[in-house]
Amino acid sequence: MPGRAWFPFPRFLTPALRKSLYSGRGTRTVSRNGVLSGMNILLTNDDGIEAVGLATMRRALEGFGELWTVAPEREQSATSHSLTLHEPLRVRHLGERVFSVSGTPTDCVLVAVRGIRGLMEPKPDLVVSGINHGPNMGDDITYSGTVAAAIEGRLLGLPAIAFSNAAWHPDHWESSAEAVKRIARLFLDDARLRDALINVNIPDLPLEEIRGVRVTYLGKRRYRDEIEARTDPRGRMYYWIGGEPPVWEPDPLSDFGAVSAGSISVTPLRMDWTARDAFTLFGDWERAWSAFPSRQGSEKPR
Repeated sequence: MPGRAWFPFPRFLTPALRKSLYSGRGTRTVSRNGVLSGMNILLTNDDGIEAVGLATMRRALEGFGELWTVAPEREQSATSHSLTLHEPLRVRHLGERVFSVSGTPTDCVLVAVRGIRGLMEPKPDLVVSGINHGPNMGDDITYSGTVAAAIEGRLLGLPAIAFSNAAWHPDHWESSAEAVKRIARLFLDDARLRDALINVNIPDLPLEEIRGVRVTYLGKRRYRDEIEARTDPRGRMYYWIGGEPPVWEPDPLSDFGAVSAGSISVTPLRMDWTARDAFTLFGDWERAWSAFPSRQGSEKPR
């Protein structure tokens, strides 16, 4: 990607919307339990503005500060960290501090911080993405719009949390809500985490059956994708990505291992993907480069 295109998002906002954005600002105080009240928390997801998980998360975080919901107008699962660069983004005001965006989860965070929130200061103090309908663990986080939204928040200088319920069709949303509340409290109470990015997966169990929290690393998954070719009524080929469900490699210290054991998995993530332990594998490249001819095409075929 050649670089970010900074769209003039404020031009999409009506005078009534601008008035809404400037209203209701409070001061920040520390409550008796140590949680910073009056802070601005940005909520988003990849399942869309009407998702049960998003509504559950918003209820869970009431009382933690001023909640702003900026989420995709429709489902954007598996959009990863993509931006909308070739068409305008439309922002709809759906209620008090609730907006939908015609784009990806990454678009939503960028619009909220640089666009909607860019009309005033301060910007959000925390980005919280989720609660995703289904797990986001191991290699899968590279596809996840939920995790990508948290990553975008971190790239914009904000602490961020991604929450997922580890069942594709959850039955225990209230347990997830309580888990979100407790994890958020632990996160905000620790000043060392002001620059942190964490990925949280919650087992879909009654609260009394959840076996605490485990700090984990990303697990490994073996994919068995298949591309299925079909023909439409006009004789043109099209394709579906399918195949058998992936298989997790067993590892009790991984996120998958923790969730399988009934624990909440908390995985700290970092933005630096550099494989420093592989530097020695490329130690001779700089010297080898100098051995190439200085002019293109002057090298003799071997």
